Amino acid sequence: MMTDPIADMLTRIRNAVRVEKAHVDMPLSKVKRGLAEVLKREGYIWDWEEISAKPSDSLRVHLKYGPNGERVIRHVRRVSKPGRRVYSGPAKLRPVLGGLGITIISTSRGVISDREARRRKLGGEVLCEVW
Repeated sequence: MMTDPIADMLTRIRNAVRVEKAHVDMPLSKVKRGLAEVLKREGYIWDWEEISAKPSDSLRVHLKYGPNGERVIRHVRRVSKPGRRVYSGPAKLRPVLGGLGITIISTSRGVISDREARRRKLGGEVLCEVW
């Protein structure tokens, strides 16, 4: 039984990037779809797509690499966990690595990046950090 599907998604992405896979598949959910959309908008992945399958639908994330094969996603860290939820307001959201990375937040308006949350003045659950 999987207790943290978001951590599972981040681990699948982290492992796929380490072995330089072109894409990675995982079970689909609304939060994972939102996470993938934020990663696409911020330039960390090429694209994502939903794949219809018989037992359950899947999410396919197309990973992005630089022109010489360098990794775009270097670190992925889960912040809020099932045992310890972490919430933050817009004033407490600080740029990751001086703006080189992003924090992904689940708000009442959906899953968004920290830049967007500060601009919209929204707070919420801090899901992960990517750089």
